[in-house]
Amino acid sequence: MIQYVRSALFWLGFAPSTVVMSLILVLLWPIAPFLWRQRISVLWPRFNLWWLKVTCGLSHEVRGTEHIPAEPAVYLCKHQSAWETVVMETVVPPMVWVLKRELMRIPIFGWALASLRPIAIDRKKGREAMEQLLKQGEARLADGICVVVFPEGTRTAPGQTGKYRAGGAMLAERAKVPVVPIAHNAGYFWPRRGFLKKPGTIQMEVGPVIDTTGLSAAEINRRAQEWIEATVAKMGGPTP
Repeated sequence: MIQYVRSALFWLGFAPSTVVMSLILVLLWPIAPFLWRQRISVLWPRFNLWWLKVTCGLSHEVRGTEHIPAEPAVYLCKHQSAWETVVMETVVPPMVWVLKRELMRIPIFGWALASLRPIAIDRKKGREAMEQLLKQGEARLADGICVVVFPEGTRTAPGQTGKYRAGGAMLAERAKVPVVPIAHNAGYFWPRRGFLKKPGTIQMEVGPVIDTTGLSAAEINRRAQEWIEATVAKMGGPTP
């Protein structure tokens, strides 16, 4: 029962902070450059990660940050939870998301997302969506901004593997930039469709850079998937 109360307290901080940050970003959009807006937006995940630890006893550890390259890269991240969408902005240098266009239609929140220059695609449009990802992704990378992709597309339960789509790998091949794989076990603590947040420590690991020189998108994708899934399997779940 106490964990349900603590989870409710977390949401009571998470929701208002999201509204406040969204309003700030919308107001800053016409007057502040992207890098300034992103530096301010990072305050939102930092607050909520702290609040998550205070209310739910859920913290995290990030290993392998020494692998993060100085140059822009494509980051391929395991997708189990909403947690990784909160933490990634604190881990990766200036970055944008590849996300569903429907999110942009949410009043205020969607406008705030738009201010952070995401690559918002309509996955139903197939080839058109892929061309948008490649064109806009190349433009972001050329501007010195990293691109974060969830290759599985949707959240998977712990122990499961979704189909790794090749969009992020194709972008890296076309833009001639490295790929950085990221693994974590957040789904055990913050379930993909669960209200309850379990206490413990989420493990996240940044993998060795994949040099994409001379590699096909299929091979890039295969190497990223093999490392991510093997690393997630080693992490397992919380200790009883």
